[in-house]
Amino acid sequence: MKTTVKEKFQKIKKFFKENTISAMTAVFLGIATLLVAWAGWIGALHEGNQAGNYTRSNNLAAEGNAEYNVATQIYISDLFTWNSISNLQLDRQVAIAQGDLAEAKVIEAKIEKIKSDGCSPQLLQAINDPNFTGNPFENEEFVNGYFKEAKKLLDESQEAMKEGEQDNLKSDSYELASVLYSLVLFLLGIIGVLNEYHSRKMLLVFSVCVLAVAVIYMLTIPMPTGFNITNFFNFNK
Repeated sequence: MKTTVKEKFQKIKKFFKENTISAMTAVFLGIATLLVAWAGWIGALHEGNQAGNYTRSNNLAAEGNAEYNVATQIYISDLFTWNSISNLQLDRQVAIAQGDLAEAKVIEAKIEKIKSDGCSPQLLQAINDPNFTGNPFENEEFVNGYFKEAKKLLDESQEAMKEGEQDNLKSDSYELASVLYSLVLFLLGIIGVLNEYHSRKMLLVFSVCVLAVAVIYMLTIPMPTGFNITNFFNFNK
């Protein structure tokens, strides 16, 4: 009788152990499945941000290059204009030195005409500056002013490209997390075909450890820029 009771107790104990393993396996299968879906979704959002940043980078680069070409044309035009003004100023000084004030006035009128018709606002501002002396094109800051807007657009393009590269890296990281979750699903699936209790237990423990590592790794990856899960439920906006 004692042996029979002991055997029954062992059977009951084994039954609960095996069912506990099965229940825990089912729970972690569900968790891993949800995490695979979550990682895939967030990775796709990162890919969307990547595509958007790359597109914005290309658009800004195109605008920056166009602005650079325009600035180059204005720069060359102003350079020729400045050379003309310099030559006329020299002729005016010669006329004044020779006492030909009438010729000096004519030359002065030509200079003013060129200033009003041929100078860009930037060159005209430099010429009319009371502190202006010498050739403005020898001033690096003045020359860089022509390309300031182009440089700004090209810098923004590079920044958008870097953001796109970061989004690409984050997307790849979420794909790696998905691979780890898939591995967990595979390991948990094997448990169902094993008969030996300790083998099932050890495989479950290993699967949970891999799952924990994958979750910790995923939590270190930043969420997509501007991500707010409530926005996906505001259908009226």
